[in-house]
Amino acid sequence: MPHRYFTKELADGRAALTGSDAHHLADVMRAKLGEEVVLCGPDGLEYIGTVTRLASDRVEFTVTDGAPSKAEPDVQVTLFAAYPKQGKLEEVIRHCVELGIHEVVPFFSRYCIAAPKKEDAKCERYNRIAAEASKQAGRAMLPAVRMPLPDFNAVCDRMKDYDLVLFFYEGGGVPLREVLKPGCARKIAIITGSEGGFSTEEAAAAKAAGAVTVGLGPRILRCETAPLTALTAVMLLTGNLE
Repeated sequence: MPHRYFTKELADGRAALTGSDAHHLADVMRAKLGEEVVLCGPDGLEYIGTVTRLASDRVEFTVTDGAPSKAEPDVQVTLFAAYPKQGKLEEVIRHCVELGIHEVVPFFSRYCIAAPKKEDAKCERYNRIAAEASKQAGRAMLPAVRMPLPDFNAVCDRMKDYDLVLFFYEGGGVPLREVLKPGCARKIAIITGSEGGFSTEEAAAAKAAGAVTVGLGPRILRCETAPLTALTAVMLLTGNLE
């Protein structure tokens, strides 16, 4: 299987890799002129790139026409995840990218145990983790991890940007199978809580902002398990695990 790289430098039948990706392909993988790799551009399409120039700091290619990736779902799912403690968010991001997430937006809610600290540096690391997971999963886009939102009101303000918002509440709600089916929505947001869950006021605010309150069954899931379960269910019920 050809190696996979992401690049923003792709236009008019030509492309290039620079920086660490160029070094990896030229010096670590010891690519040769004429070798083919898979290139993914900002448009989310896949291209076959043929190496035409090799250097440690820059590799150039000619490319085929772009084609849609079979690894990308036909729904754009954003995860709003209440900030967990002790680095659990890294694993949530990694596995959600493998499952097809489009974007991850952490946030701080009333019962979050974690507190904001060095979020700029953390966000850079989270995006590196997302990029590595995207390559491993054979995806054609780099899901973005955003800077955390300061409170649940900020999450509610974002709900208008989606066709469907699913608020996963430990108090239960509408069964997912009654809400989701193939083609039901293009942009879906899922909201999951922290170790402390959500307050009744936050649950009421989510409903008032247009979210559909849903549950994940009678068992209590950990805050790092709930996002993966929710995303898997969304992908399955929208036909994106077939």
